[in-house]
Amino acid sequence: MSFVAPAADLRLQSILIATDFSEASSKALRHALAIARHYDAKFYLAHVVCSPALTTLGPEAVLAATDAVRRDALRLEDQLVQNGSLAGLRHEIVLRQGIVWEELEDIVKEQKVDMVVVGTHARRGLGKLLLGSVAEHVFRHSQCLVLTVGPGSLPDSPIDGTRPVRPFLFATDFAEPSLRALPYAISSANHFATKLVLLHVAPSPAMPKAVTRPSAEDVMQAREQVRMASLRRLEELTSRSQKLLLKPEFLVEFGAPSDTILRVAYHLQADVIVLGLHRSAHIDAKSHLPWATAYEVVCSANCSVLTVRN
Repeated sequence: MSFVAPAADLRLQSILIATDFSEASSKALRHALAIARHYDAKFYLAHVVCSPALTTLGPEAVLAATDAVRRDALRLEDQLVQNGSLAGLRHEIVLRQGIVWEELEDIVKEQKVDMVVVGTHARRGLGKLLLGSVAEHVFRHSQCLVLTVGPGSLPDSPIDGTRPVRPFLFATDFAEPSLRALPYAISSANHFATKLVLLHVAPSPAMPKAVTRPSAEDVMQAREQVRMASLRRLEELTSRSQKLLLKPEFLVEFGAPSDTILRVAYHLQADVIVLGLHRSAHIDAKSHLPWATAYEVVCSANCSVLTVRN
């Protein structure tokens, strides 16, 4: 019997956007503002001056960089006030000096932040996907919810009210880390009155030892058995979880996990992909998806990706 996490009503009280004032951060900022407005959550805009990188240049360099960042932050705040983005929102600008991820982690703990939103350029180089150092640390190590807004995401948040919200995609291998993310996927889908699609990417079924040379029909039958068994497990998950407002959809696919998740998300025109990750901070720890797979999904998705670490 599959593990089923307790019901979770997603009531976000604080949202933090980690910004470097780049275009990637600007897109993530628009998504973060829309989420904060929907949940009436306090909005934190955080930037950390990486002072260790400036120490070799002397204290004057650190001071100059800090003053420049403060001016940028105040200018951005003024723009958001002028265009109405902050109207009615409780907000705070937080500027720190130090090691970027360590300072962001402290802010999350001090302010009891429920979700961090981060943008990424997701550049490709030498065959490796690069999130960018800050986004990568947030994605890999943050203990709260993380929404990564990549280059394939829409310029504006899908929940800003300009159009109906499209399906949310929840990918699972039925292991406990991924299933702990299911209540958040259900709660999010209910909040935005959209359909939740549950996806299991199954490995190719092993043939019985007695079948030394399986025919195409043997393979198809074995796949169908796996598919039907997996569909039953997906249906069981929703029948034992909190109630979905809209009828869910269940999909079982075969193939490489990251490619399959991305393909299904593209086909559905999903607005969010939800993934559950292992609580361990070690990047090589076992999760419901290998780290490389989750990493590729976050970098290459055509929508934002919500990662839940439990």
